Amino acid sequence: EVQLVESGGGLVQPGGSLRLSCAASGFTFSSSNMRWVRQAPGKGLEWVSAISTRGSTYYANTVKGRFTISRDNTENTLYLELNNLKTEDTAMYICAEGLFGSGPSVIGAWGQGTQVTVSS
Repeated sequence: EVQLVESGGGLVQPGGSLRLSCAASGFTFSSSNMRWVRQAPGKGLEWVSAISTRGSTYYANTVKGRFTISRDNTENTLYLELNNLKTEDTAMYICAEGLFGSGPSVIGAWGQGTQVTVSS
């Protein structure tokens, strides 16, 4: 069974940091491009960042310079480090197989999400 389980979200003040994790199972993680998308309250899905099988990284302009994506193929885990958080970063963060965009995963690898709330 293909499964992605996110963790690490929480409530943080503006300017704070969080590290999100996404544990993968049921598919060949090391051979899969991976991405993070987010959904703010009342809004659609937004592509945030991606990392290729070779480790190339990509970021939306809204998070570039503040977020860092990485992966550990030995642990089958995807990470997203969030720094200098802003109130507009408040959203459910979801990891998924794939590289760009917020569309469905071709192998059905889509997590349930972890909530990030940025508030003073």
